[in-house]
Amino acid sequence: MNKKVTVRYFASIREALGCSSETIETDAATLGALRGVLMERGGAYASSLGAGKAVRVALNQVLSDDSAALPGGAEVAFFPPVTGG
Repeated sequence: MNKKVTVRYFASIREALGCSSETIETDAATLGALRGVLMERGGAYASSLGAGKAVRVALNQVLSDDSAALPGGAEVAFFPPVTGG
């Protein structure tokens, strides 16, 4: 069953994709599955979100891991880890 989710992109990921957010319909059950769906688009999505890339993900503004369940109406944010200096 497809559900609508809002996906937001920040910092270098936003720059690579050329957009800051989108609403998509997906049947992905987890955050990891959603990331996989986005990577299947290829191009900048695959290179920005692909395996081996340091990417943090938040579900409804709470840092989460790939195994977190993805409910309908959720807001998912992808961003690179923040470094201090």
